[in-house]
Formats: sequence, structure tokens, C-alpha cells
Amino acid sequence: MSDVDRFTTSTEDEREAAVTAAAGAVRRGDLVVIPTDTVYGIAADAFSADAVRGLLEAKGRGRAMPPPVLISSATTLDALTEGVPTWARTLVEEFWPGPLTLVCHQQASLVWDLGETRGTVAVRMPDDEVALAVLERTGPLAVSSANLTGRPAATDADAAEEMLGDVVAVIVDAGTSPGGEASTIIDVTVPEGRVLRLGALSLDRLNAAIEEHGVVLTDEG
Repeated sequence: MSDVDRFTTSTEDEREAAVTAAAGAVRRGDLVVIPTDTVYGIAADAFSADAVRGLLEAKGRGRAMPPPVLISSATTLDALTEGVPTWARTLVEEFWPGPLTLVCHQQASLVWDLGETRGTVAVRMPDDEVALAVLERTGPLAVSSANLTGRPAATDADAAEEMLGDVVAVIVDAGTSPGGEASTIIDVTVPEGRVLRLGALSLDRLNAAIEEHGVVLTDEG
């Protein structure tokens, strides 16, 4: 095992120490591993080009696969994106926090470099108390599953440390993650919407939520 700083979250004091350490590391430009409501994630300050580049390198990814951005509040969506259609906001109200990722037009004024995004950003609010606590202190984080490309995503801190312990500063160990299906990804930059990946949220649930808007999503994956 590596000598990375690792924190558990069994008690309130442990959780506070873990969140403080992770947030501090992010502010210093380091990479951290945090739990989410799906699998463990490797996270970096979304506004630090160096940190995001380090995240992609740690994963063994190129700029053609930019990471999504996690946020702590639905209101942050408007700070990062523009032109989000009304029906997509209904999905946010229904399914955030949760396994729904929206690909939106990014705010033109944003100064960041997530990779080759073509003016878009994928945004999600995770349903995990520890992740949200970190995000509340750091602001938006670029987060990808905690694994090396081609290997299974880590569902516990041991697996994350085995793969990424040499490149992250802090690992927050919150036990075994729920795992299961990844988030459903919807491109909302086109008027009719486009499902890029079906995951934990089914088409039936999505369409039931936006029926009043006259939009019908289909699986184009």
C-alpha cells in the first residue's frame, strides 16, 4: 500500500477530519479520492487546469475524454451552464441529487480547461453526504471513477488506493460504495434531448417526469 493520507468516516469527528483534509488537498491543487453514490471517484479542482490534467494522466486518459463535474447544489447549474431547457430543469428537480448527468452548454465566461469539451460540460449532483460535504467546501470538482482506464471502478477505498494511491494526496474511506449502475447521461444541448448513456434512471422514469413538456427521450446509445 502507498503512504497516502487516508481518512475514515465512522464518526462525526472522523468525517469532519476527512472532509477538511480532502477539501484542503483540492485547494492545494492535489488529487483526492472520495465516495459517491455510485462508485469511488478521483477528484480535482475543476478550475485548475493542472489538476484536471493530472486527473486525466492518473486515469490514463487523454483530453478527448473530459471528466464530468460534480456540484453540491442544483443552483450551481446556472453558474456553470447556459440555455438549459425547461424540461431538463424538471429532471433536475426530480432526480437531483442522484444518478442523472446532464451535458449542457457551458457558460461562455468560464475560465477552465476540462479537455476537448466543444463548449459543453457534463454536470451531476451526487446523492452522497460525504461527497456533498466536500463539494460544499471546494466548489465544483472534476470527478471520474477511481480506477485506471480499462480496470473496474473502485467500490471501496482499498481498490482505489491500490490503483491510484501513488497519485492522490487523500483518500476518504466511507466503506463499500453502493456500486450498481452508473448515472444516466442526457445531452440537453439539443431541443429534443438525447440520451447518451442509459444507467440507473430508465427511459420510463425520465419520460414520466417530463411528460407535461411534450418531450420524449429515446435511447440512441
